[in-house]
Amino acid sequence: MDDRLKDLMKELGDAINESLSDSDRIAAAIGEIKRAGYDVFLVLEATIGFNKREDNDDDSQDEGETVELESAPETGRRKVSKIKLTSQDQKFLRALKISIDEEKR
Repeated sequence: MDDRLKDLMKELGDAINESLSDSDRIAAAIGEIKRAGYDVFLVLEATIGFNKREDNDDDSQDEGETVELESAPETGRRKVSKIKLTSQDQKFLRALKISIDEEKR
């Protein structure tokens, strides 16, 4: 991991910590718990993923591709839903060895 990304990750962590520390709502909730006679230990875990964009990805938000999916019949009827899959969604599904039926597109 390069130093620039490490600096950005630290900046993000500091921003999250600062926003939690400055939150009047969180401080009020912790205060109520303390007034009720309890000690408070707040531990939050955040999972932040980074994925380097490929050269052919443009910098704009990935619009995605609309895909029609057919759900299993619940009442004897077939339900078709539409969702948008980004290129990241498609990569994730491929990594899980899940494919979208091409003929339904």
